Amino acid sequence: MPAIPVSTVAAHRASTNVLHWLLLLAICAAYLQGGLVKLFDFPAALAEMQHFGLSPAAPFAVAVIVLELGASLLILTGRWRWLAALALALFTLAATFMANRFWLLDGPERGMVMNAFFEHIGLVGALLYVALNDLREKA
Repeated sequence: MPAIPVSTVAAHRASTNVLHWLLLLAICAAYLQGGLVKLFDFPAALAEMQHFGLSPAAPFAVAVIVLELGASLLILTGRWRWLAALALALFTLAATFMANRFWLLDGPERGMVMNAFFEHIGLVGALLYVALNDLREKA
């Protein structure tokens, strides 16, 4: 059996690393987008906090922006990836129960909100997988 050239192994490893980073980017995309939108339209971020009864709105908005952008960057750079993924998972779980209470709704809106609820639960699962995988790699 012929030996696999080192350049082929290196190219495979590089493409795998790029794919891994792109998958992490996909998981973080909603947080990057949400954090940037809030950052560049802070009055809308304040209105969102007020809509969900979070007061005072400004500190909550700043905390959400820092969490969404900061944790995403940590995940993408690999620094404290497990902790950042865990923080986003807990944030998403809490926000999902706050914003997507489908059990209180009737009619067609209930189905749309239920879908959003379970999509967010899936995102929580992806983030927990990222955290567990990072811890496993470090062990």
